Amino acid sequence: MAVRTVAACIFLSTLQAGSGLAAPSPQACQAQASERCYLAFDLPGQAGRMHFYASQTQASAALRSVLLILHGHPRDANRSFNAALDAARRAGRLDDTLVIAPLYQVASDQAQRCSTPGTPLAEAGDALWSCSSWLAGQNSQAGPDRPAINAIAALDALVAHIHARWPSVQRITLAGFSAGGQMLQRSIGFAKEPPGGVSLRYVVADPGTWLYFDPLRPQPQIGGADADWAQCSDGACQFRMRLPEQASCSGYNDWKYGTQALPAYLAATAAQARERYRQADITYLEGALDNHAGKGTSYGALDKSCAAMLQGPFRRQRGEAYAAYAAQVLQPPRPQRLYTVPGCAHDVACVLPSDAARSVLFGPRP
Repeated sequence: MAVRTVAACIFLSTLQAGSGLAAPSPQACQAQASERCYLAFDLPGQAGRMHFYASQTQASAALRSVLLILHGHPRDANRSFNAALDAARRAGRLDDTLVIAPLYQVASDQAQRCSTPGTPLAEAGDALWSCSSWLAGQNSQAGPDRPAINAIAALDALVAHIHARWPSVQRITLAGFSAGGQMLQRSIGFAKEPPGGVSLRYVVADPGTWLYFDPLRPQPQIGGADADWAQCSDGACQFRMRLPEQASCSGYNDWKYGTQALPAYLAATAAQARERYRQADITYLEGALDNHAGKGTSYGALDKSCAAMLQGPFRRQRGEAYAAYAAQVLQPPRPQRLYTVPGCAHDVACVLPSDAARSVLFGPRP
């Protein structure tokens, strides 16, 4: 039996008794991502398995919170897990917070196009997406004996699995960085209600693009007059919302940028999703230096389609504009605040462990 398979199974008490193998100590999985902390669970409807890293593999009454981090386009679940561990360590929260980092798998022959060193390859029975389909919430690959499951429903299933495996957990903070931030932000309005006794918080960090719930898009302003996006690099702009000329950007309000032409597999209407998003506990994070096309911003991977450019030229400007849209148009009952992280460009290992992100990610102990 492979070490990874052992790690995925030894948590279960029935298998533990017969395996003769001890579960890794809590300290081992609180140090860094490793195969012994790489677990799996079955997705509903026989859609396959999904893997995730976990900072503890056994239930403990001390675990009251979860920090779940969604990886970026390189599917760097290991690096994202390590960044979240670093954040929890600096906050002094490793004792009561379980760190989770799921991995959206792709077929092995595609993995080189969207992986980072150390990303585990897919195993037999894993649910598979493409390099771009998971971040848009799309379906996994179906087979003769395997139905598809969309990426949002898979995340719902992981939340339910966490509740079943670690029943003492009362609060789950779902954070997403870069492409993971895209997927998470789009999932919020279409997610299932959490299990009873569990509250959900969301932290959307440095996504490339955003889901708007109205056809309005941001126009930057300075001193009440319309301004050029180039003037907004250091948070100097305010924003008004306007209707762009659709003829110049056909389909700009279609999914995944807007709520027109929603895929049939999403479990809500546009109106329902908008209201769920309004009511959710959401915070936004942006790296202060993720505001240009230079080194450290992964600008080459940034979506530059017409629909994306209507949201702004760079990630920080797009995030600031979206926070203004949420405040002006969505008007949520709980403010959805944006925090800028000084000294960070597009780097999960800089943003998550930062002082600016700490209270956002953890908050008071439940």
